Amino acid sequence: MERMKYAEPGPDLESIRYAASREHLKERRQECQTQLEQLRTVLPIASWTTMVNDMHDEIASRAAILCELELEAAGYGPPPVPYAFVVFGSSGRRESTLWSDQDNGLILSDEEHEDKEMYFHAFGRHLSHLLEYVGYEKCKGKVMCSESQWRKTLEDWRLQLASWHQDFSWEPVRSLMIASDMRFIAGEPSLALAWKRCFEHSMNESPEMATAILRNTVRHKATLNVLGQVVTERFGEHAGDFDVKYGVYIPLVNSIRYMALQEGIRETSTLKRLERLTLLDGGNMLFENCQRAFLTALSLRAAVSHTVKNGIYSSSGYLPQSELKNKTLLYQLRDSLTTVRRIHRALQRRLRFVERRKL
Repeated sequence: MERMKYAEPGPDLESIRYAASREHLKERRQECQTQLEQLRTVLPIASWTTMVNDMHDEIASRAAILCELELEAAGYGPPPVPYAFVVFGSSGRRESTLWSDQDNGLILSDEEHEDKEMYFHAFGRHLSHLLEYVGYEKCKGKVMCSESQWRKTLEDWRLQLASWHQDFSWEPVRSLMIASDMRFIAGEPSLALAWKRCFEHSMNESPEMATAILRNTVRHKATLNVLGQVVTERFGEHAGDFDVKYGVYIPLVNSIRYMALQEGIRETSTLKRLERLTLLDGGNMLFENCQRAFLTALSLRAAVSHTVKNGIYSSSGYLPQSELKNKTLLYQLRDSLTTVRRIHRALQRRLRFVERRKL
């Protein structure tokens, strides 16, 4: 896992690494959460996001160890074969907010053991419950190690990746896009490296998948109208609010991911993908604009309101309409959405070109 030294004092990650129980881990998460909330307005957003994700990584890593200890105390014994606990989504990209939910999975060794299936079925469920206890909401899309689709042996993962690469419909492509951001957290790192090699091999074997990913990438909600005004929600409890996640953040993430995959860039961080893309094509101002827009998106995600219910952190991901009256914020948002529209149109043109060549 990546680590960074900070000019500003950050949360005490050392105490997370040695948390002796789930109760202690929850206490440390709450303390770190408070510290990070106080630092949000005084640190550059990229540095603050790094701090936040360092905390999440340490908690997830310690939770995996505590899960082993709790299962052993319950009579399951130690893990029968090596495993890798990995994360996907914003966690995989190290872009989680303070209240992001769970997006994780398990890669199990192909070694034979009669207790393997029973143990890791229990392990996945137990770890997901433990993370919920510590404050991480369960993923509504069920991208969690408690689910069999995201908990597989290395060989079964290879077959799963191959299956996704053969089906160009929306859901399999979406699952593949989620998987592409995989990052190792705890356990046996060689399993995660082998998984990455399987993923890259599958991408190389399926050139049609690039077009399918592009097709998924250009599908997102309208965010600016013909007059250049910000489009907010029309109905429901968030009427008048702006959807930060799906209005600006996810379109940028998906677009940059597509371009990075096309260039064989292995980094999962959106900012690092942008850095590599800029090096490959330094004369393209679009990447500079994307970086500015993405930092704005991170700032907006960090600023949305959140709730804590039964110790679980969550957020709607919407910017209240009252915030849109702030002229500086509104200018930054429009600037970012203009970049989103430009990159979206560029990718639409690429998709039309690719599909015309197939005719």
